[in-house]
Amino acid sequence: MDTYPEFKTTLTPDIPLSGIVKCTVPSNIALVKYWGKKDIQIPQNPSISFTLNVCKTETSIEFEKKQVSNEDYEFELLFEGKLKPAFEPKIKSFFERIEAYIPFLKEYVFKIETSNTFPHSSGIASSASGMGALAYGLMLIEKEINPDISESEMLQKASFLARLGSGSACRSIEGPMTVWGEHKEVAGSSDLYAVKVEENEIDSFFKNYQDTILLIDKGQKEVSSTVGHNLMHRHPYASQRFKQASENLSILKKALKDGDSETFIKIVESEALTLHAMMMTSMPYFILMKPNTLSAIEKIWEYRKDTGSKLCFTLDAGANIHLLYPEAESEQILDFINNELVVYCENGQYICDKIGLGAIIL
Repeated sequence: MDTYPEFKTTLTPDIPLSGIVKCTVPSNIALVKYWGKKDIQIPQNPSISFTLNVCKTETSIEFEKKQVSNEDYEFELLFEGKLKPAFEPKIKSFFERIEAYIPFLKEYVFKIETSNTFPHSSGIASSASGMGALAYGLMLIEKEINPDISESEMLQKASFLARLGSGSACRSIEGPMTVWGEHKEVAGSSDLYAVKVEENEIDSFFKNYQDTILLIDKGQKEVSSTVGHNLMHRHPYASQRFKQASENLSILKKALKDGDSETFIKIVESEALTLHAMMMTSMPYFILMKPNTLSAIEKIWEYRKDTGSKLCFTLDAGANIHLLYPEAESEQILDFINNELVVYCENGQYICDKIGLGAIIL
């Protein structure tokens, strides 16, 4: 069977001999979480995320036509200016998955240089921004080979390719919000790529929303996300969880359009805690939150109760906390962080970010 023929392209004989492309792609933070997958990077439930702005990967891809044609992938990878042979198997595996859709991969020798604007192991999804930037960069090369490809086609295919490297990476290509996974209330939604939430579906209250990440624990996670996803295959609550996520996306979608901050807070925080509940009730079970994660959450709840703030939190598969809040509250929230939350952060570190627009050509 010809898998996803709509994303396959043919190689023209007059491909460029050499060139370089540069881009940035940010990370993202899911509001309704994806946890559990089927087949190759197909989600068990739909998810919706804010695309970030400051926390991003900058990637350049230099390409040169091979002197002698062969069946090998030829590339070197520099991360933060240093050769990283340890990353090469992941890139090779990614190339193997996407070769049917990017026919020029064995025609060139590539030099890939990449760096992040955020610290390693800081709880930001570096695989999302990193694989997103690599996929988008390859699409910039395809655009040189096939200039007739439209902007929308390029973004959709970049999201499709990014998914094959890291599931959540498909949500980073566009912004400020994207949905990944089929959902009856989201037009054009797909398990194969993310779709942008249209501007008229987001109330002005949620425009330019802020995300400050509290770096509670910068250590390596004891359990990888890949292992965690796989544990959902035999999880006793899996089917109910997938149903809940789809229902929560419907509720959140309405709250975003209506400017309903109370419902937004309830769904976003519930989703974060449910994600970790799935980890704690899998077999084997595991806990990625730390004591300081819980202490900070209690402070956030206390602050919201005392002030009427619209501040809320979410978590990825780790200990660090994403604080989400409207731009109008920035000054007060930063005071709150510095006065009461920074004590829970490793070395007092946190990162100030906000929602952004996705991939950018440099």
